[in-house]
Amino acid sequence: MTIVLGTPTVAGVREAMGALREWQYDGAPMQLHAGDIGWNHRFGMPETAAVVRTWSRGGRILAVGMQDTPTLLRMTVAPDAFRDEDLARRLVADVSLPERGVLPEGEVAIEAPSGLLLHDLLTEEGWGVDEPWTPLFRDLTEPVEDPGVRIGTIGPERAQDFADVLRSAFGTSRPTREYWHRMAAAPFYDDARCLGAYDERGEPVAVVTVWSAGPGRPGLVEPMGVHTAHRGRGYGRAITLAGAVALREAGSSSVRVCTPSSNAGGVATYKAAGFGAGPEVRDRIRTA
Repeated sequence: MTIVLGTPTVAGVREAMGALREWQYDGAPMQLHAGDIGWNHRFGMPETAAVVRTWSRGGRILAVGMQDTPTLLRMTVAPDAFRDEDLARRLVADVSLPERGVLPEGEVAIEAPSGLLLHDLLTEEGWGVDEPWTPLFRDLTEPVEDPGVRIGTIGPERAQDFADVLRSAFGTSRPTREYWHRMAAAPFYDDARCLGAYDERGEPVAVVTVWSAGPGRPGLVEPMGVHTAHRGRGYGRAITLAGAVALREAGSSSVRVCTPSSNAGGVATYKAAGFGAGPEVRDRIRTA
């Protein structure tokens, strides 16, 4: 059967996210998670649908990708299709030809889980590797320790707290309270929870959004940030623990996150919250 590349409708995005949930399992390599698409919804539903790509055969979705930026495709495939040659060759063709609408000409990157046949074929095509990232995981079978600080659920009335902390944490002016409202308005947010850590004066010091893939499956931390004025006081560990508690309450079997290996502070924060580091992973890059 022919493999079909598609840009889904809004309803199709829900189907793609359903596939991503099913593909999450403990022991799987770090890969695109339904929460990644949920977090992208801060830009709006039509904008999110426009950057999602699916590859299907016989009506079944085999691969899902998301254009995180115009030149970066984050993607994964069904667990039983990691070494599917027809799929891998179709993926290579689609990412190589700008007219397919997946990636443009010039310098581009692909984030894909380790073990895909796609990696072998990209190497044959001359693709290189980018800077290393560190995947981190924590099992949620056992109870999670208390964060030790005041934790509050971030709802509409605290959307500004969410924006203020993230702007400071990531050194950008982009996050606004509307980011939270658009993200929370999506049907995907049913699988999510946004939390804030507050100091003794009630000031927001750290935030996290966590995304469940359903009971018995790994959840995702995305994003997590600490206000620059409050770093070095353990708030990153505390809000990460709070996120782990929320995911465990939602039935998640584990929690995962991936951060640049050069972000030594971030890696140390997650390790302090009980996460273990897996082997480093690297995006594939085409430099010309």
